[in-house]
Amino acid sequence: MPSKNLIDEMIAQAKISKKHTDKQQKVVEAAIKIFAEKGFANTSTSEIAEEAGVAEATIFRHYGTKENLLLSITLPFLKDLIPRMAEELFTELMAQNPGTFEQFIRGLLKNRIEFIKENKELFKILVKEVMYREEFKLELKPLVSEILVHHFIKIIEEFKERGELIEKPSPIILRMFVTFLFGYITSRFILLTDNFVMDEEAELDEVIDFIMNGFKK
Repeated sequence: MPSKNLIDEMIAQAKISKKHTDKQQKVVEAAIKIFAEKGFANTSTSEIAEEAGVAEATIFRHYGTKENLLLSITLPFLKDLIPRMAEELFTELMAQNPGTFEQFIRGLLKNRIEFIKENKELFKILVKEVMYREEFKLELKPLVSEILVHHFIKIIEEFKERGELIEKPSPIILRMFVTFLFGYITSRFILLTDNFVMDEEAELDEVIDFIMNGFKK
C-alpha cells in the first residue's frame, strides 16, 4: 500500500460533505490544515478563524470548544477510514505471501512506520485523544474490536497452525504484540524522538528479533 497522507484525505472528504454550512466547511478545512502543521495544542481558535475567514464566535457557536471541533472532524473520518484501511493493509500483506510470521511482522512494521512518518502530526493528536478522551475511545473501540482484532486473530491462528508460534490463546498473543507495537511506535514518534533511530534497517532487525523471541515456538 503506498504511503497515504491522511490530511489530504480529510480535506477531500470535508469538501464533499453535505453536513456542513459554507462557514462550517471553511472552519473544518482550516482546522485540519493548521492542526497538521502546528499540532492540536499549539493551534488557537483565533488562528483557525483567521485562516477560515470567519469570526471566532462562529467556531464557538457551532462547536463549543476546540476539542469538540477536533472530534467532529476526526471521528467521522476514522469511522470511514479504519475498516477500509484495515482491509487494504491485511490484503496487501497477505498477498505478499509471507512464508513466516517474522516476514509478516517485518512487512507490517515497515508499512506502518512509513505510514506514520507521512502522518506524524495527526498521529500525535490521535494518540493523545485516545489516551485521554473517553468519548473518543468509546467511539473507536467497536471498530478496533470488530475489524482489526478479527484480522489479527485470523493471521495468528494461521501461523500457529504452521507451528511457528507459542501455544498461548490467540487473544493473549495479540494483546502482547499490540502492547509492544504501540509502545515502540509511540516512543519512536512521540516520546523519544531525538536521534531515536540511527539505522532504520538495523533498528527494524532488533525490534523483530525482540518480538520473535517472545512469540516463536
